Amino acid sequence: MRKWILVLWPSFLIAALAEGVFFTVIDPQELYLFGQPVHYSAVATYSIGFIGFWLVCAASSLTTIFLERPAREVNQPR
Repeated sequence: MRKWILVLWPSFLIAALAEGVFFTVIDPQELYLFGQPVHYSAVATYSIGFIGFWLVCAASSLTTIFLERPAREVNQPR
Protein backbone atom coordinates (compact mmCIF):
# COMPACT_ATOMS: atom_id res chain seq x y z
CA MET A 1 0.00 0.00 0.00
CA ARG A 2 2.86 2.37 0.80
CA LYS A 3 4.30 2.01 -2.71
CA TRP A 4 0.95 2.91 -4.26
CA ILE A 5 0.83 6.05 -2.17
CA LEU A 6 4.40 6.87 -3.20
CA VAL A 7 3.31 6.55 -6.84
CA LEU A 8 -0.19 8.01 -6.96
CA TRP A 9 0.07 11.04 -4.68
CA PRO A 10 3.09 12.77 -6.32
CA SER A 11 1.78 11.90 -9.79
CA PHE A 12 -1.59 13.45 -8.85
CA LEU A 13 0.09 16.69 -7.77
CA ILE A 14 2.27 16.94 -10.87
CA ALA A 15 -0.67 16.05 -13.14
CA ALA A 16 -2.68 18.90 -11.59
CA LEU A 17 0.21 21.28 -12.19
CA ALA A 18 0.75 20.02 -15.77
CA GLU A 19 -2.93 20.36 -16.61
CA GLY A 20 -3.01 23.88 -15.22
CA VAL A 21 -0.03 24.91 -17.33
CA PHE A 22 -1.24 23.07 -20.45
CA PHE A 23 -4.78 24.46 -20.42
CA THR A 24 -3.59 27.94 -19.53
CA VAL A 25 -1.80 27.99 -22.88
CA ILE A 26 -4.24 25.92 -24.96
CA ASP A 27 -8.00 26.43 -25.24
CA PRO A 28 -9.82 23.07 -24.99
CA GLN A 29 -12.31 24.10 -27.69
CA GLU A 30 -9.46 24.58 -30.21
CA LEU A 31 -7.95 21.10 -29.84
CA TYR A 32 -7.64 18.72 -32.79
CA LEU A 33 -7.36 14.95 -32.56
CA PHE A 34 -6.18 13.08 -35.69
CA GLY A 35 -6.94 16.16 -37.81
CA GLN A 36 -10.52 16.49 -36.56
CA PRO A 37 -11.74 19.10 -34.05
CA VAL A 38 -12.57 17.76 -30.59
CA HIS A 39 -16.32 18.07 -29.92
CA TYR A 40 -16.29 17.33 -26.19
CA SER A 41 -17.34 19.84 -23.57
CA ALA A 42 -14.63 21.82 -21.81
CA VAL A 43 -15.13 19.85 -18.58
CA ALA A 44 -14.80 16.52 -20.42
CA THR A 45 -11.64 17.76 -22.14
CA TYR A 46 -10.16 18.89 -18.81
CA SER A 47 -11.03 15.53 -17.24
CA ILE A 48 -9.53 13.48 -20.07
CA GLY A 49 -6.44 15.67 -20.02
CA PHE A 50 -6.02 15.29 -16.27
CA ILE A 51 -6.37 11.50 -16.41
CA GLY A 52 -3.85 11.40 -19.27
CA PHE A 53 -1.34 13.51 -17.38
CA TRP A 54 -1.91 11.43 -14.24
CA LEU A 55 -1.27 8.17 -16.11
CA VAL A 56 1.96 9.49 -17.63
CA CYS A 57 3.19 10.77 -14.26
CA ALA A 58 2.21 7.52 -12.52
CA ALA A 59 4.12 5.53 -15.16
CA SER A 60 7.16 7.67 -14.45
CA SER A 61 6.87 7.10 -10.69
CA LEU A 62 6.35 3.35 -11.18
CA THR A 63 9.48 3.21 -13.30
CA THR A 64 11.42 4.95 -10.55
CA ILE A 65 10.20 2.46 -7.94
CA PHE A 66 11.00 -0.46 -10.27
CA LEU A 67 14.55 0.80 -10.84
CA GLU A 68 15.01 1.46 -7.12
CA ARG A 69 15.20 -2.27 -6.30
CA PRO A 70 18.54 -3.47 -4.93
CA ALA A 71 20.91 -5.37 -7.23
CA ARG A 72 20.67 -8.63 -5.27
CA GLU A 73 16.89 -8.66 -5.77
CA VAL A 74 17.20 -8.00 -9.51
CA ASN A 75 20.01 -10.51 -10.09
CA GLN A 76 18.60 -13.27 -7.90
CA PRO A 77 18.08 -16.49 -9.91
CA ARG A 78 14.54 -17.79 -9.98
